[in-house]
Amino acid sequence: MDDATGRIDRRALLLGAGAAAMVAGAASAAREPLHTPPGGGELPPAWEAAERIPLWDGAPPGGPFVARKDLDRRGPTFVTGVTMPDLHVFQPAKANGRALLVMPGGAYSFVSIRNEGVGVANVFAKLGYTVFVLTYRLPGEGWTPRADVPLQDAQRAMRLIRARAARYGVDPAKVAVLGFSAGGHLAASLLTGYDERVYAPRDAADRGSARPDAGGLLYPVIAAAPPLTHPLSAQLLLGPNPDAALVARRSPAQHVTATTPPTFLAHSMDDGAVPWQNSELFLTALKAAKVKAEAHFFEEGGHGYGIGPDNAPAGLWPQLFARWLDRTLG
Repeated sequence: MDDATGRIDRRALLLGAGAAAMVAGAASAAREPLHTPPGGGELPPAWEAAERIPLWDGAPPGGPFVARKDLDRRGPTFVTGVTMPDLHVFQPAKANGRALLVMPGGAYSFVSIRNEGVGVANVFAKLGYTVFVLTYRLPGEGWTPRADVPLQDAQRAMRLIRARAARYGVDPAKVAVLGFSAGGHLAASLLTGYDERVYAPRDAADRGSARPDAGGLLYPVIAAAPPLTHPLSAQLLLGPNPDAALVARRSPAQHVTATTPPTFLAHSMDDGAVPWQNSELFLTALKAAKVKAEAHFFEEGGHGYGIGPDNAPAGLWPQLFARWLDRTLG
């Protein structure tokens, strides 16, 4: 961090302690094409086999829903047309008492359940986490008010996890959130807007807190306005020609306070879809509010790599995040 400007030194590649040896081993492959997880294809068997928890008993809030017919349908692992959002549960062989709520990305136009859902769940379940992957509603699919719908699902998911913590052997004080790209925007919105009233309580679960105990943001959309925002994500969330108040309301960095949970960020500086300065923006707000935060800015990796390219330093983020969670959640 450059003390004179309060900005991150763009030349620095921030890698956590304990990763140096792994980075050295990967150095010889640094200039090869990056090896990233596949995105499309059929539904992973693990996804279909996972326990499913519907978020809402009955119709979700945010209606009436009017289905659009002009949506780009991208295949089974890029989920669209979400009318009944849910959680898919991935349980570890040996639980560590912690839960992780995962929010895949997809520019608010789809939910990428393979590389940013099942792939991530498999990695963290092996580390002992009970992982809940959220299939959230997409704001451009006819929901009203569109800018609140994803956050409705995110808050409800966090509350349901806590309400069922005993069933899964989870400590309700050790529930973290992890979001990718547009899912990172949703996770950041939950970190800063966990107590925003966006739906009427439905049941006893809604008496619980929606505040995550920690958060992880991977190549997140943070800015809701140019020049840093991802235009499609902002358009689908906010609608055409949003007013300044709505843009500000869904700009998470503007709502960081001292009560925002500790946050981990990772972003590649060659990200051609969501500029790395989005993570810098959120980090700067966290540090100004004196919130515990850690950030890793990688030279390469691009965008949408899920668990990461396996031949570049960006692929180390799961280990870095896991170690940070060990220190943060205890």
